[in-house]
Amino acid sequence: MQEFELIAKTFQGLEEVLAQELIELGANNVAIGRRMVSFTGDKAMMYRANFCLRTAIRILMPVKHFKAKDADEVYAAVRSIDWSKYLDTNTTFAVDSVVFSTEFRHSKFVAYKVKDAIVDYFRDTTGERPNIRITNPDVKLNIHIADEDCTLSLDSSGESLHIRGYRVGSVEAPINEVLAAGLIKLTGWKYDTDFIDPFCGSGTLLIEAALMARNIYPGVFRKEFGFEKWKDFDRKLLDEIYNDDSQEREFDHKIYGYDINLPAIEVATKNVKSAGVADIVVLKQQDFRKFTRPSENALIVTNPPYGERLTPPDLLNLYQHIGKVMKNEFSGGEAWIISSKQELFENIGLRASFKIQLFNGSLDCDFRKYQLFQGKLGDFRAQGGKIKTDEERRLMSDSKRFKTNREEFKQRFSDNPLRHGEGKDELDDQYLILRHKHRYFENSNLGGGKSARDEGRKGGDFKKGGDFRKGGDFKKGGDRKRGGDFKRGEGSFKRGGDFKKGGDFKKKKSFRRDYDED
Repeated sequence: MQEFELIAKTFQGLEEVLAQELIELGANNVAIGRRMVSFTGDKAMMYRANFCLRTAIRILMPVKHFKAKDADEVYAAVRSIDWSKYLDTNTTFAVDSVVFSTEFRHSKFVAYKVKDAIVDYFRDTTGERPNIRITNPDVKLNIHIADEDCTLSLDSSGESLHIRGYRVGSVEAPINEVLAAGLIKLTGWKYDTDFIDPFCGSGTLLIEAALMARNIYPGVFRKEFGFEKWKDFDRKLLDEIYNDDSQEREFDHKIYGYDINLPAIEVATKNVKSAGVADIVVLKQQDFRKFTRPSENALIVTNPPYGERLTPPDLLNLYQHIGKVMKNEFSGGEAWIISSKQELFENIGLRASFKIQLFNGSLDCDFRKYQLFQGKLGDFRAQGGKIKTDEERRLMSDSKRFKTNREEFKQRFSDNPLRHGEGKDELDDQYLILRHKHRYFENSNLGGGKSARDEGRKGGDFKKGGDFRKGGDFKKGGDRKRGGDFKRGEGSFKRGGDFKKGGDFKKKKSFRRDYDED
């Protein structure tokens, strides 16, 4: 099958994690931008990217790159596209716009011009027009403008990929599923220890950890992807990808979730059951301050309260107890904590061996690693203990160099051979190149500056929040049924609806390295 350009969106700080996922998936020409990773692949790769990637928010397929100085030039460029390849007059569509430009001050006006151009194309060629539908359109498009550089893309995902489909309930401010998966991947967990979240809330970290440990792809819970309504949708190809569970594996440890609030444990229990991982996830109502040493070393990854529901004195006291319990009861293990306030980290009373900046919704956060050991640091090192892995040293070193010499990183990125089409077939070369690309790179020509659309989440996606009541139960034992309940027992795989085939997508040569959106 013909390969074409694709763009995977993610959160700030997870770009390298997503790039490595894509390389392992078999994508070509993987290159990191800010909050995005570009790559090339065929239709099967696009389907797999939506179905398999844990740290992607959505997958875009650019259909045209062009330059425009005003809305009329945007209209002309969009009007020149042969839209019969992608839509017909019975197709509903919507346009989302992201603008970083002094020339285009109103992103919604840009979206209106794109809609007008598409409608006028069909009115002029067929005498009829497709309909606009803001909610659940057949085809969703994205127009991205950075200064004069414009990219118009088809959104192959539909709903944001963080909406997995297993969530049947939530507590206040649940952590985003894509962010949760990214946090776990950043720890380097090899699935060879127990996993503990002492502030589990509705269980998102637990479920994402369980799916990773068993290598169950997040797409199994989705009722639908955006590309399923495209004119060239290949149902047989998607069914083959969906029914291939050859990569799933056993997990010989346990995943433990605790929370002081009983309602949170009750919601987490429902979500864990819906995800089909109740046999490896243990849930219990318990105050973290009453923890005792587990029977074996474990990895702790947690998202404790930041202050939205606790007063400052209570928060400081809580984080002080977190430090004491980790030091006294979890020595020999690792703990990773995401939080948004420096003073809270300071109250833990332990020195972090690694940290990285991330966003949790609109909150600027740190994700910090604590290597837990008894006694003095010198004694721990003398016994062969390591505070940082080589990869963590590299990332922290990159961060320091970036802060002192931003231009050096810009030059590294401009010299990336993948940017000029070289070294496309060497996976090892790709990964070395990724290692030299720092996640906080900013390019003033491709996304730097303030967006004309700022509706909430930074480093996030078109959609903010959303309804999580999707999917159903997922039980091991047989074939899957897509949508609703997932029972792997009796019955056969079923999917509904016929889709017309036809049309193709032309490969585009131009790439955009920075692809921001709020």
